[in-house]
Amino acid sequence: MDRIKYVQDTFSSAGIDITAEMADKYVRLCDYMVEYNKNVNLTAITEFEDVVMKHFVDSVLPFTMVDIKDGSSFIDVGTGAGFPSLPLLIYRPDLKGTLCDSLNKRCVYLEKACAEIGIKAEIIHARSEELGRKQREKYDFSTARAVAAMPVLMEYCMPFVKVGGRFIALKSVNEDMSAADNAAKQLGGDKPSVTDYKLPNGDDRRLVITKKIIQTPTKFPRSTANIAKKPL
Repeated sequence: MDRIKYVQDTFSSAGIDITAEMADKYVRLCDYMVEYNKNVNLTAITEFEDVVMKHFVDSVLPFTMVDIKDGSSFIDVGTGAGFPSLPLLIYRPDLKGTLCDSLNKRCVYLEKACAEIGIKAEIIHARSEELGRKQREKYDFSTARAVAAMPVLMEYCMPFVKVGGRFIALKSVNEDMSAADNAAKQLGGDKPSVTDYKLPNGDDRRLVITKKIIQTPTKFPRSTANIAKKPL
C-alpha cells in the first residue's frame, strides 16, 4: 500500500486536499504514536486505516467547516494523545497551538511527537481548571475532543477564550444539548451553534461552536470537584 497516497485519498473523501508532505507527516505521526503506545497508553485505535479516519480526518474535518483566520492562537484542553491539535497543526501550520494535559507522561509523548514530525506547539502539563485561572482570555479559540458533557467542557474551556473568540467542541451526536445554552450564558458565551455531520466512513459527529461575547466571570472555572458535583 502506498500509505502517503492512501492518506491523501482518505482526506480527499472528506473534501480535504492535503499535500504529499502533509500526508507523510500523518504517516510518521501514526507510526510514532502506535510504537509509543506499546509502553504508554495513548489510544485504543492502532490500525493504520482507523487512525487515519478516526483520529486524523476526525480531527481536521470540523475545522474546515469553521472560518479560522491565519495565525490564530488556540488551546487544546485535555489533549490526551494530541487530538485534535496535532492533526490540525499538520493541516494548518500557520496556527499557534498550545496543548494542555494533566498527565505528564502524555506531555512527554507530545513533546517527542512534535519533534519527530516537525510541528511547532507549546506543551503545558497542567490541570485545565488551574491553567484556566492563569491564562484567561488569551486564545482566539479553545477546543476539545472529549466525552464530558457540554456544561462541564464549557467551564473548562471558555475562560481561555478572548472576547470575540470561540470554543469549538468536537462531540458525539448522542448528547442532550439542552443544558449547553444556560452554561454558555453563565460563562460569557452566546447561544451555541450545533452542526451534525458524518465522517466519510459514515460515523456520526457533532460540532458545537460557542462565541465568547463577554468576559467569563472570575469565579470560573471552579474546582474539579465542584464542577462534577454541580454542573452549570
